[in-house]
Amino acid sequence: MCGIAGIISNNARNYQEEIKKMTDSLIHRGPDSSDFEFYDNAALGHRRLSIIDLSENGKQPMFSNTKNECIVLNGEIYGYQDLKRQYAEYPYHGGSDTEVILAMYQRKQENLIHDLPGMFAFAVWDDHKQQLFCARDRFGEKPFYYAIGHNNEFIFASEIKAILASGLIQPEVNPEAVSNYLQYGYVSAYQSIYSNIHTLPPAHQLIWKEGSVYVSRYYSLPSKDRVISLSDAKEEFLYLLKNAVKKQLIADVQVGSFLSGGLDSSSVVALVDEFLPHQTTISFGYDHKNSELKYAKEIADKYKTNHIEVHEQKKDLAESLLHVSPFFDEPFADTSYLPHYEICKNARKNLTVALSGDVGDELFGGYHFYTVENMMKNHFSYKNLIARFALNLYKKAKTVSFVTQQNLKYGSILDFHLNSVRNDFNTTERSMLGCSTDYQQGYSFTPDPDSLNDIMRVDLENYVPGNMMVKSDRMAMANSLEVRTPFLDIDFAEFCIQLPDQLKLTSENDKIILRESMGSYWTDTIRGRHKQGFGLSVKSWFEEDNLMRLSNDLLKDPDQKVFSYIDFKATQKFLNKDHKHWNLLQLALWAHNNKSVL
Repeated sequence: MCGIAGIISNNARNYQEEIKKMTDSLIHRGPDSSDFEFYDNAALGHRRLSIIDLSENGKQPMFSNTKNECIVLNGEIYGYQDLKRQYAEYPYHGGSDTEVILAMYQRKQENLIHDLPGMFAFAVWDDHKQQLFCARDRFGEKPFYYAIGHNNEFIFASEIKAILASGLIQPEVNPEAVSNYLQYGYVSAYQSIYSNIHTLPPAHQLIWKEGSVYVSRYYSLPSKDRVISLSDAKEEFLYLLKNAVKKQLIADVQVGSFLSGGLDSSSVVALVDEFLPHQTTISFGYDHKNSELKYAKEIADKYKTNHIEVHEQKKDLAESLLHVSPFFDEPFADTSYLPHYEICKNARKNLTVALSGDVGDELFGGYHFYTVENMMKNHFSYKNLIARFALNLYKKAKTVSFVTQQNLKYGSILDFHLNSVRNDFNTTERSMLGCSTDYQQGYSFTPDPDSLNDIMRVDLENYVPGNMMVKSDRMAMANSLEVRTPFLDIDFAEFCIQLPDQLKLTSENDKIILRESMGSYWTDTIRGRHKQGFGLSVKSWFEEDNLMRLSNDLLKDPDQKVFSYIDFKATQKFLNKDHKHWNLLQLALWAHNNKSVL
């Protein structure tokens, strides 16, 4: 895992100071070394966190055997040993996965991307073509940002802070991104908070040539569901997941696992045990009756892991927010990012790589709102105008169920999902705050508004790269830790995406395919568990004086930078110690952290 940076411009050697500033700003992503390489028209920089091939042969930027190509890579290419055998004609100098991409490029050029597995963001400079080829992995696990500088330089990096550190661009805040953030609590994976700094979306490639930028999608989610029995699905599920875990254990440093005690992380730990007995597991928990630590301990005992518990420490919340929030570069309102930072910090004391159970909910149907949407889908009212009219009359006289209320309010389960689930500020409230410009995101497929599986696909293209992978990447990299997500192995993920939704959840149960396939690997207590988060209470946080003082400093002072983007008077109406208040506080923190460049 690393940090990458580059400047493509005439006389690129004149940018040595700028490229160094860029990589210096990424030291947390790669504390082991910093290197640069220069062509006449390309400057490439790299920060290294050594995982595979710890020798000098694995260092980047990495030249090809001909020196015509040079690559910087952030990420891991799982199963690269098999790829290496497929491209055996290339004269390899070392054992790294990075060199395999150079071998693939020489044979297939940009078409290599269709055969490349793993999590990655990379750039290859081709000196003969005078062309830069860049790509980002299918699910957005690794970040990639780019911009055009004052003198038409093409600038790219793993994080926005590195682009800003170059001093070659003055950022301009994007009103669409601010509105999207207020609605969902994160900036879309298809744009950045700045209108003149861009993100390369997941599953996209970019070519820079002769001053022009060409961005295109190279991968789309499978859009059709399979017809498959539960017994056949269980067999294939377990085979693919075991293979995914096995591939992601390859490293020249110690690999461990996050263990929450939930179904997903317990499954990963159980399968790791088949390849790596006595693994290290690490859990984070709060010391209260609903703590998950006791569940994690059950699995750790079952598989005799070297188990580490991280207990909640009473900390100054304001101080923690001021320390951790700058790692995001953009406003980010997921309340679990502070505990996620803590578990990554403690994991790094013992590990360099940790496996995570992330994205199981989106693949197997684990969220409660999926169950609600499944009930809505099977409800008769929202597609029947006569029934809707009758129910509207009925609810004036009698109390109706929540599902019925939502069916009356929304035209489809997709409409409900996009405008109710995980939303903080609705259209009217955003307009009050002065954000009337909405961002309309496209998808790699056309969602069926009544398909539960398509809602999960929407989450895989929206929420997963925009929220989950941002949190995972930034909090891990803040601590120089690599986090791997076996559930996003391309073969396994595609299989799960195409499973019919009745193999994922019913009105009685969730994660059916996971429970049926992995149940024998768990303890009796774990088998009966359902979704549980970190158990955080935003309201209780706002009861702490230090957090309220920070909130008052940032949100009750009309001269604060955040009020260049939202209305001060309207903001005061939403400071009610709830999620809306937290959302606004994170926006104000971002503006405060970046006031020197805004």
